[in-house]
Amino acid sequence: MNAILPLSQVVLKEMYRRKDFYVLFVLTVVLTLAAGSANFFNEDRIVAYIKDLSLLLIWVAALVIAIVTTARQIPAERESRTIFPLLAKPLTRWQFLLGKFAGCWFTCGLALVVFYFFFAVICGTREHQMPLLQYLQALWLQWMMLGVVVALVLLGSILFSAPSANATISLVVVFGILLLGRHLGKVALQQEEPARSLVYTLYFLIPHLEWYDVRDLLIYNQPLIAWLDVGLATLYAAAYALFFLFATWLLFRRKSLSL
Repeated sequence: MNAILPLSQVVLKEMYRRKDFYVLFVLTVVLTLAAGSANFFNEDRIVAYIKDLSLLLIWVAALVIAIVTTARQIPAERESRTIFPLLAKPLTRWQFLLGKFAGCWFTCGLALVVFYFFFAVICGTREHQMPLLQYLQALWLQWMMLGVVVALVLLGSILFSAPSANATISLVVVFGILLLGRHLGKVALQQEEPARSLVYTLYFLIPHLEWYDVRDLLIYNQPLIAWLDVGLATLYAAAYALFFLFATWLLFRRKSLSL
């Protein structure tokens, strides 16, 4: 733990020094500010639409931050040759991966806290009482989902040498799961064998990130999700994150680091 925390702190500091983070952050905040002006119309349908748009921007911004930040971690360490003195110290490759994962995941968590704070202040001013627990549940579930994404992109860092290729493929895979993952079961029913079995297998193997999209909880001020369901969703995300991290470690421990 003493070796993992300093490495994660380096990732956090590196993120705050990069201009692309601030550009994306400021853009999301400005658009959310503009969207919050819909509260003045006092129209429920307009406010719901604007809340949906603002939360969609938060989702997209958080995913871009998670994928882009994680995709460049290991390649950047190799290009700058800083990975060699790191691993030359009493730091195993598993600790190195955990430090990178923790740094990227905590960065996403801090970004989400700021995004949801602005959303609550701007788009939640119409309600006299802020539904704090709804915000906490939505933020927590999205953060758990981003943990799976970060672990998946770390695995891509071992499979693909170029950060741009890793980021692009990861974006396509993640958005493909979010948009199409829930429909694979219905698609399988329309297929003949063996295509049906293949699609069903894919449906049960992929991490269903769309389950963590609970924007309606905040848009329509719905009742809280059962805490048992939140706990099961957390365990589900943790299992996939650990699986991807373990697969990354298996590949990374055999990978040559020579340039």
